[in-house]
Amino acid sequence: MLNTVILMGRLTADPELRHTPTNVPVTRFTLAVNRDYVKQGAERVTDFIDIVAWRSTAEFVNKYFHKGQLVAVQGSLQTRTYTDRDGNNRKVFEVVADNVYFAEPRRDNSSPRFENDDYSDSRVESEPVPSYTNADTGDFEILQDEDNLPF
Repeated sequence: MLNTVILMGRLTADPELRHTPTNVPVTRFTLAVNRDYVKQGAERVTDFIDIVAWRSTAEFVNKYFHKGQLVAVQGSLQTRTYTDRDGNNRKVFEVVADNVYFAEPRRDNSSPRFENDDYSDSRVESEPVPSYTNADTGDFEILQDEDNLPF
């Protein structure tokens, strides 16, 4: 059977990392995903889709993603049932994220929410970006006969 979901949308709130009683990291967040089709004269419809991430994916999401950020999620659709406080049976559909990806470039130079991690070296962000111009091609030789190429 095939159960694969790929979504791109914006986080509606900052993810919050929690732990199960057996200390397994888990985070839940909601993606606002715009529908592609818009009826003429109508406003675009947005779906709010619940996502759950476990273990290292949960820690990654909590550390690097924040409210309003555009992200891509790859995972599977799952259902679960529960009884609410009033005794009513409820059914929930949610995407269990296998992978979460950055879907836009960083907007600011802020560091991740956790300090003292492997990626917080401020020297990396302060190095100048090299500019590229037309280079001198004097070191290259133009080949006339392509039949003698080694590949």
